[in-house]
Amino acid sequence: MLLDTTVPRILGACFYYSPLSEQVRPLISLLTDIDKLFPWSDSEKIENLTKKIAALPAESLQYDYSILFEGQGAMPAPPWGSVYLDRENLLLGESTLAYREFLAKQNMIMSSQQREPEDQFGLMMLALVYILEQGHKPAARTLLEQHLLPWAYRYLELTEEAKLENDFYPILATIAIDYLKTLQTELKLIPTKPELFR
Repeated sequence: MLLDTTVPRILGACFYYSPLSEQVRPLISLLTDIDKLFPWSDSEKIENLTKKIAALPAESLQYDYSILFEGQGAMPAPPWGSVYLDRENLLLGESTLAYREFLAKQNMIMSSQQREPEDQFGLMMLALVYILEQGHKPAARTLLEQHLLPWAYRYLELTEEAKLENDFYPILATIAIDYLKTLQTELKLIPTKPELFR
């Protein structure tokens, strides 16, 4: 159950695709069951959080999505790793290139209609799903320890703090933090600790 791909697939889709998309719209009402899909540290807390967001209509989330992921105004929580890992907060920094090289070693080529760097949080969660489904546990460990966890908690904390019209994404960030921390503890992951610049 710990390495089941359902939860990272849901989180990845919600942090990558528009809430109006065919990938996410049907997931919103299903979020109430996410507490049963993973050995959460506090499943009652997760159940209460998901009840708050599952009833929100997808249309009400589009503006928040545009602020967080499309750059409508100042982005309170940019979803790309290199923004946190690069001294000048640049997209496509050295960390992105290292991640791209890692993906190439896994024979993964990221192609998306949304043209953006591969180190986007939701896209990285979906890459984790693919790697786990291929049975490549050492590669999943590498993705988590070297490419995602070093910056993900900071990104998710900023998402939790973002001033938005709805609580959907801040609550989803809280759920994602719990998911990643549980994985980190249970799998005894040791993330690299680079300096963060945001």
